[in-house]
Amino acid sequence: MAGLRNLITDVPGLKVGNASDLELKSGATVLVPDEPAVTSVAIHGGAPGTREIALLEPEQTVEKIDAIVLAGGSAFGLDAGAGVQGRLAELGYGFQVGPVRVPIVPTAILFDLLNGGDKSWGQAAPYRDLGRSALDAIGHDFSLGSIGAGTGATTANLKGGLGSASHVLENGITVGAIVAVNALGRATVGDSAHFWAAPFEIGDEFGGLGMAHPLPPDSITVRTKLDGLKAGANTTIAAVATDAILTKGEAKRLAVMAHDGLARALWPAHTPLDGDLVFALSTGQRRMENGLEDMVQLGAAAASCLARAIARGVYNAAPATDDPVPTWRERFGS
Repeated sequence: MAGLRNLITDVPGLKVGNASDLELKSGATVLVPDEPAVTSVAIHGGAPGTREIALLEPEQTVEKIDAIVLAGGSAFGLDAGAGVQGRLAELGYGFQVGPVRVPIVPTAILFDLLNGGDKSWGQAAPYRDLGRSALDAIGHDFSLGSIGAGTGATTANLKGGLGSASHVLENGITVGAIVAVNALGRATVGDSAHFWAAPFEIGDEFGGLGMAHPLPPDSITVRTKLDGLKAGANTTIAAVATDAILTKGEAKRLAVMAHDGLARALWPAHTPLDGDLVFALSTGQRRMENGLEDMVQLGAAAASCLARAIARGVYNAAPATDDPVPTWRERFGS
């Protein structure tokens, strides 16, 4: 079943903050654990944009992070991570190195520079300030759709957005996902109203339409944004989280398994022109009693949460002036 909020913040020990610039049509999202969290990452897209990612591999020294940032802006958006890092340093957070602390803030970006927003920012891109604003806005509740890193996101046929979902396993462990959906492909089955993620839907969280039946003739036709946008104008960036106690190696495996949800919710996925990336973090509050069996259940739940979050991000997108594609609600109604 879904958690109380059906958001990643159902995982105890997590908060999320968002900042958006509606004229820019872009923004930033920050995920902050109450205590530094064991974290790893899996990148299965061919065009990622990242900051402080190599240290998340299991063999690297630093075990825990202070925050994760998802942002628009392509490479310019990496400044959002610097903004969050600077603010956390002011607050006294970070990895201790002698008398100083260095906040560890892995960051991933998506390309939203051709979405109709005003990107004429001159010498200084606004993402450092957006990162700081997102951090100052953290809490347990947040909106979905055209907000934060999902403000100006698009897919091949519909506007994308920020999505989130959660699931509580029978053993009491909670898992959640948050995602900014800016995919090269489509989240819907062809150009129908039905989502590829429909088999995982809980209630009517993204319309309750179920799976398309029969499948429309264009359901597996590869339609992408390449006709309208330059190559590289894509990326679905996400994080999954759990309160289960994980090693860094287990967090890596959780990130790998969570990618199955991305592939279940988007067609095509993991292309050479997507930067598809999933962080996985543990707030370390519940012990897994059955080892590998619990990891299998946890990974499956993370994948289903990510699939649901992707559909929810697209389903909740809001229209804006000069959007290159319609929202799901504009196209199909409420």
